[in-house]
Amino acid sequence: MSRKVIIAGNWKMNQNAREAKALVNELKPLVAGIDACDIVVCPPFTSISAAVEAAAGSNIKVGAQNVHWAESGAFTGEISASMLKELGVEYVILGHSERRQYFGETDCTVNQRLKAALAAGLKPIVCVGELLEERESGKTEKVLDTQLNGAFADIPAEQVPGIVVAYEPVWAIGTGKTATPELAEETHAFIRVRLRGLFGEKIGDQVRIQYGGSMKADNATSLVAQRNIDGGLIGGASLKAGSFADLIKNAIA
Repeated sequence: MSRKVIIAGNWKMNQNAREAKALVNELKPLVAGIDACDIVVCPPFTSISAAVEAAAGSNIKVGAQNVHWAESGAFTGEISASMLKELGVEYVILGHSERRQYFGETDCTVNQRLKAALAAGLKPIVCVGELLEERESGKTEKVLDTQLNGAFADIPAEQVPGIVVAYEPVWAIGTGKTATPELAEETHAFIRVRLRGLFGEKIGDQVRIQYGGSMKADNATSLVAQRNIDGGLIGGASLKAGSFADLIKNAIA
């Protein structure tokens, strides 16, 4: 099955509104005309409007880095799905390892956020991945199984093809360490098998699975060439227009 490549830049807590606008404007001509890849940038909440305005009319889509499960209420510091939709956001990252590590995100809250995102018509990017000690102790598959079962609990099968899964080996995020293409493919294939088990082969084969462990321009081609790797969730390499554009072009080479 042919799945369209998706490359999403997670800017994390970087790029104020002025910088976000400048980065998108610099990126636009570098990726203009590329239609073989969905290109997404995910700025901080305060820079979303600037990014959406700058990206208007281009092939660059804007995502958010998180969303709350409630439509409104006493949730200081949180943002609802309808607020994101009003700004022109199309994608949203859920369950990133940093949210899990620093802010108490759980499989249950990822599931609640996923339901809210889907209800609002947002395109979710659901993150799963294991810690270094979990990888070294042979618990990778158990961890991923638990995270996938938790995140996708009670999600209607017909909505699943619109969800992107991002596999982020936590030990490879921002460390410069990267799984070999073969090792990354092995884990992506496991995720695919689990999705098939949950929702059937046809639906499981439609879900795009990104690699989120230090993908760069020089390894994008070999990673995305793997059968079950459908793109990347990119951190630091997405903060410079030139390197991000090179990565995108190499991913579809």
